[in-house]
Amino acid sequence: MENTNILIICTGNSCRSQIAEGYFKFFKNKMKLKINILSAGIKAEGINPMAAEIMLKDHIDISSQTSNKIDEYINENITHVITVCDHANESCPVFLKKTHFTHQNFKDPSKVVGNKEEIQLEFDNCRQEIKNFSEEYLKANFRI
Repeated sequence: MENTNILIICTGNSCRSQIAEGYFKFFKNKMKLKINILSAGIKAEGINPMAAEIMLKDHIDISSQTSNKIDEYINENITHVITVCDHANESCPVFLKKTHFTHQNFKDPSKVVGNKEEIQLEFDNCRQEIKNFSEEYLKANFRI
């Protein structure tokens, strides 16, 4: 793969896109793929502490990932764009080079109102959905 760059976009680059970045990096290493994984948001809100905590349950540390704005990547050679929320899909800028676009909306667990257990369950569910999506995406798009 020549300069394959996957950019995962969400609204705030704090939760769903961060979880996805963590899993995409995990699976690309496991599959020995030579691709770059990036994430960004319409705005950069910092990594949601609960997202970092929930990923540690699956032995993936995303605490050193950075929260970035999409503007930082607009002039990069992005070959794949994945939007993980409807707002990002609607607000995603046009990439002029040939880019493969995919949209998969995941419910935002950080917006769930409830007790600690209910919120934890939503984060667990979201993490599992993104994990499954990430692995399947790489298998489907990189002939694994």
